Amino acid sequence: MARTKEFDPDAALRAALELFWARGYEATAMSDLVEHLGIGRASLYATFGNKHELYLKAMDHYLETRDPWIVEELSTPGPALPAVRALVRRFATEAMTDGERLNGCFVTNSATELGPHDTAVARRVELSWELIETLLHGALTRARAGGELPADRDPRALARMLLVLMQGIRVVGKVSSDPARVRDAAEQALGLLD
Repeated sequence: MARTKEFDPDAALRAALELFWARGYEATAMSDLVEHLGIGRASLYATFGNKHELYLKAMDHYLETRDPWIVEELSTPGPALPAVRALVRRFATEAMTDGERLNGCFVTNSATELGPHDTAVARRVELSWELIETLLHGALTRARAGGELPADRDPRALARMLLVLMQGIRVVGKVSSDPARVRDAAEQALGLLD
């Protein structure tokens, strides 16, 4: 007779995400995960596989729970430009909020730590960025069609610039203690939408 799991796999996955997010992949050992999750090593391997597989599952969980709010925010009917501005400002505010600032964005952290040499992580990062860029492009296209954005502005190029800016905000915000650096950069970029 098979034994039933003595832990909640979803709660364990959230706890693993929390630890990876705080420490990064390389600085998190399997022994750290066993201790933090409060489950045995054999159960951890049986449920999630090795450390890399667990990391990818944690990343997938993050993407499933974090990206939907961006979809909702940029797809809301009505004027699109206020939603774009709110999104960029939200990234800037989160980047300078103590708890968020120190951990940064899990996708951005993954991109900088593992993306250059881990194709599975790079693929997930790229999918997340493609989603954000596509949503920004759609919102900016609607804004131009609705007269909110000048007709000579390229929605695709602006979407790419804002994506790069928002990811850069996450990196700078993680290290910098000067909120003006991030806030000023965001506002200067948003000025291109006028």
